[in-house]
Amino acid sequence: MGTRLGRPWPKPLTPLHDGRSIMQRQLDGLRAVLGPSVDVTVVVGFKAKRIMQAVPDVRFAYNPDFAVTNTSQSLLRALRTSHEGGVLWLNGDVVFDPAVLEAALPALQADHSFVCVDTSTVADEEVKYTLDAEGCIAELSKTVVGGLGEAVGINYVSAADKPVLIEHLAACAPQDYFERGIETAILAEGLRFTPLDISRFSAVEVDFETDLDRANELFSGRGHLHPVAAGPA
Repeated sequence: MGTRLGRPWPKPLTPLHDGRSIMQRQLDGLRAVLGPSVDVTVVVGFKAKRIMQAVPDVRFAYNPDFAVTNTSQSLLRALRTSHEGGVLWLNGDVVFDPAVLEAALPALQADHSFVCVDTSTVADEEVKYTLDAEGCIAELSKTVVGGLGEAVGINYVSAADKPVLIEHLAACAPQDYFERGIETAILAEGLRFTPLDISRFSAVEVDFETDLDRANELFSGRGHLHPVAAGPA
């Protein structure tokens, strides 16, 4: 809903200085790296019609309980409606260099579950992680102590791991972040998510005005698309 950013539209539709919305920039990056026919599902809730009008060329999953649930329940709906195979998912407010996706291609092609991480910063309010003895994700939450870096909001679950993650997301409390489902699947089922270090690239999750300013500073080139129109809700 983007209440902390204080805009009258869903946060993914926030215009950037390059002339695109956050969401359109994500879609452009996905299609540039993964191909123009890549299958995309957008989970909608808050002012859903506005998002559907802005990006009509994707599939949609609806979370009617968006106002009282957290990301675990939105991801659950996306995974349940997905086709066979693994699923790459993006938080709807992350602005990133498409080179992140290029760096992820080997893991995508090998169908290995991963979490994109930035080891250059460990802020208290962000999702942090620790590793087990084999170098896989052990803990993943905002309350992690001794975090090795931050999760940036770009993740992948393999075809084999997806049913297990769905089961654990379904068991999450309504207000849990999806990272809780990953954590319990790791603890209970031994799922292995590897950290994919993308620190050499730029990625910003836009929660506050300062984040939006930073994203615009990092990605200031003008795009070829028009800014988001202030259409009906």
